[in-house]
Amino acid sequence: MTLSGRQGVFYGLLGLPLAFVALPLYVVLPNHYARELDVPLASLGLVLLAARLLDALIDPWLGRVSDRLFARSLPALLTSAAAAAGVLAVGFGLLFFPPMRAIDALLAWAAVMLVVTYTAYSFLSVAHQSWGARLGGNETQRSRIVAWREGWGLAGVLIAAVSPTLLSMPGTVALFAVTLALGWLAWTRSPRPQAHWHPQDQDTNSAAPAGAQTTISVWLPLQRPDFRRLLIVFVLNGIATAVPATLMLFFVQDRLQAAATMEPVFLGTYFACAALTLALWLQLVNRLGLARTWAVGMVLSISVFSFAATLGAGDVLAFTVVCALSGVALGTDLALPGALLAGVISQAGDQGRAEGAYFGWWNFATKLNLALAAGLALPLLALAGYTPGARSDEALTALTFAYCLLPCLLKLLAATCLYTLIIRRNP
Repeated sequence: MTLSGRQGVFYGLLGLPLAFVALPLYVVLPNHYARELDVPLASLGLVLLAARLLDALIDPWLGRVSDRLFARSLPALLTSAAAAAGVLAVGFGLLFFPPMRAIDALLAWAAVMLVVTYTAYSFLSVAHQSWGARLGGNETQRSRIVAWREGWGLAGVLIAAVSPTLLSMPGTVALFAVTLALGWLAWTRSPRPQAHWHPQDQDTNSAAPAGAQTTISVWLPLQRPDFRRLLIVFVLNGIATAVPATLMLFFVQDRLQAAATMEPVFLGTYFACAALTLALWLQLVNRLGLARTWAVGMVLSISVFSFAATLGAGDVLAFTVVCALSGVALGTDLALPGALLAGVISQAGDQGRAEGAYFGWWNFATKLNLALAAGLALPLLALAGYTPGARSDEALTALTFAYCLLPCLLKLLAATCLYTLIIRRNP
């Protein structure tokens, strides 16, 4: 099928609230609990690590739930998604407005609310991604489908970057709930995936494709060599992206010593440039293909963060350029890996029956990246002598290495694996 602009809007709009909630959860929350609620970095990092690891572990099984709901009917899937959206909206609000101030109680509250919120978020994400992958198409079409979802996601991130300043957190929570409801409503009017019935997956009690119950193992994606190769690249690249996302506000506040009013400018520039250049990356996909275009984005990111390591106090304009160029590179991380995954699913013969399982493991890898970024980077920074507000050379050097140079090393490793495992195998 060829996705029209109107259809792209209907399918992709849910990406806005899902990305809207991701920025506060993964970027703002650690800073909020550390600075506003005085939670120690080491303890906070361990809570984030535990919650995100638990969340990651259940993603493959949430993917199987999604596949079973797809097999039952599309209305059953959409109804379950509506329930998950309600839980997500409530959990998000409670996470940022804890009813206590004691440190131990705050840590326990954060752990419980994170698990609840992450679970609802994960189910919605897996189901929405699976829906897009089931629409099928060639490389260009698959990248366009993902670009609609991620393009709206970038709009959500931009809104999330400025809404706490413009609306305060209560207004931000309310705005998120409204956009989540609109996104789900638009999703119900998006193009329907075609049925792909596989007789080997039919249960003996099923008489028709519409009622077929899948018996696919949750481990099926890991049995596919092409998926394992792509997953290795995705994990390495994802950690390289998650580390600076976790540490950005600390770098801005302590290394650059920038005014608080510049934080939404930096974030807005980063995500706006990613959104504005998505169409250009899609044009490059037509010439180079998905994998090679992704490699170009990795090389650009390495160059930009290498330059960022030279910045110091007062280099606000230079860091704005860093945000712009790294945002351009981000476009490839958003639109291309998911399109590559859709191709792997199709080539393996699993389209229409196991997208949820694949995206469950895909999101597991994403959460693992974020868990490692927060759970390892924050405690290691604390061990190196860094605390929020630090100004010593040793502490700021450790922060610069963690924010700038460690991601470069990981990106370089990811680019090497992309070439050896994927590009060279598909000349």
